[in-house]
Amino acid sequence: MKTAISALALATALFAGAASAADLPSHKAPPPYIPPPPVMTWTGFYAGLNLGGGFQDRTSSNVWNFGWGGGSGGRGGVVGGGQIGYNFQVTPMFVVGVETDFQGTSIGSGGNGNNFLFPFLVGPVLFPGLPFFGFGGSVDTARINWFGTVRGRVGITLLSPQLLLYGTGGFAYGEVQRNGWWNQNSAVQTGWTAGGGAEYMFMPNWSAKVEYLYTQISGQGNNGWFSFGLNSPNNRTRFHTIRAGVNYHFNFASPAPVLAKY
Repeated sequence: MKTAISALALATALFAGAASAADLPSHKAPPPYIPPPPVMTWTGFYAGLNLGGGFQDRTSSNVWNFGWGGGSGGRGGVVGGGQIGYNFQVTPMFVVGVETDFQGTSIGSGGNGNNFLFPFLVGPVLFPGLPFFGFGGSVDTARINWFGTVRGRVGITLLSPQLLLYGTGGFAYGEVQRNGWWNQNSAVQTGWTAGGGAEYMFMPNWSAKVEYLYTQISGQGNNGWFSFGLNSPNNRTRFHTIRAGVNYHFNFASPAPVLAKY
């Protein structure tokens, strides 16, 4: 009888111990932390390079059409340079920013409009063998050696968070070189520019863009309405550019939090 009671007590104790062990907290390691993907944002500084082409507008001329062959068609050329800027994403669909760029170019035009008044009238009589005198002739050529802009940008991400469609406009400046009869060789002209483009964030921190700009710059000298130099405010240079580029965005996303290890 005592043996049966002892066996029953032992079994009860073993069962209670097993139940207590099941209630103890587990020492199994927690699953590893996987940080969420970075939030897509256009906010931050960026810098990049671009390459494209451009051509002078047919209306580039002195306001009197003297000396520059103002009716001439524009000769195209290569445009290339770099840009830096800053974007601020105001809302998930609205982005504002500012950008400055500097471009080297080979944009030029060959004059084929009217000459200055004197050679236009007297030249065919005194110098009949010279091709640049008379109707339809011109002695000038024009070239844009370089230009730069400082522009604001306003864009929307209507189709996709990665795709920014934007308009842009602001200040422009550039060196214009013209060689010909009674022409000043070169001058830095200033004016304005406007256009638009599309930029796509194809991977974190990197975007590609295509952009069009119309630019008008003119002389800033105070040398009279009838002046012929490039510094005359009457002498305007207008040109179109289309460029493709790539940008690196320095503040694309915040870094993932650092977790303590135990």
